Amino acid sequence: MIEVLFGESEAASMKAAKNTVAIGGVKGPTSVWMAGKKKPPEKPFAGWVEGTSEEVVCLNFMLDIGDIKKPVSSSYRKELIYSLFSQNQYGKSAELEEELKQIGDVYVNELQRLIQFLEDGEAIRIWYSDAPYSRCGFYSLCRMLLKYETEIHVVKLPEYAVREKSIISYSNWGNVSAEEFAGFLPFEKTLTREEVRMYAMLWSELSEDNSPLRTVINGKVIGVPEDFYDFLLWKKITRKPIKEARLIGDILGCYSVGIGDWWYAKRIDYHIQQGNIMVAEDSENKYARLICLAGIC
Repeated sequence: MIEVLFGESEAASMKAAKNTVAIGGVKGPTSVWMAGKKKPPEKPFAGWVEGTSEEVVCLNFMLDIGDIKKPVSSSYRKELIYSLFSQNQYGKSAELEEELKQIGDVYVNELQRLIQFLEDGEAIRIWYSDAPYSRCGFYSLCRMLLKYETEIHVVKLPEYAVREKSIISYSNWGNVSAEEFAGFLPFEKTLTREEVRMYAMLWSELSEDNSPLRTVINGKVIGVPEDFYDFLLWKKITRKPIKEARLIGDILGCYSVGIGDWWYAKRIDYHIQQGNIMVAEDSENKYARLICLAGIC
């Protein structure tokens, strides 16, 4: 089974889940790992997913952001991914800089791997959530899948999971640890051709709209303006100087809306240029600089 995910961290966790056996149950944290070995767990879904890490495909094209009429293989999409990934790379080496510039090509190669799997008739399992990047990735993929007859399975991240006497909420698959993935397999379902066509049509509508951003409101993905998330900045920033990293961390901690720190950093830069936010104390590492509302800091 080929696993398809839409974020870097969640794909890395899935690779670990398919390449490592965690001894323990999904009701609590596991502590003993046996790397590179496979044996049946004592309980169903006790910490690993059958297969190898080579069967994991990461399509982290960030399709909730930017122009989606342009192909994911375009220089536009690659440059957008680079600009977002390089937001907090203070002191990065020339080697890391080059890796970041090539990251868009990595995802294009991942897409080509997936196409080859599909042409070979391999069944796929798509892990998606209500995070905008994930829903958009899922819809976009369904449009591509229209021309394939392969078996398609999906696992949608539920609103919450019960763990012993506690309830845990997840905003996206990136919040799920490697040993937990197998615990969500009972939510797996087979996608019908009618459903594939429906999701593909939704992506066509979003592409036609082609707003600067896409978000999920009341369960529906809609296009929104570029400043849509700015109100969260205004809720947290004051005239008292605060480190940019702390401000972004406060926003992410309070408002789990499926957008990454890099987007808030990008918008802070924009508002500094517009004079709405002021740099009270600068730093070579912009995440360490002190910022506040423009005016008296």
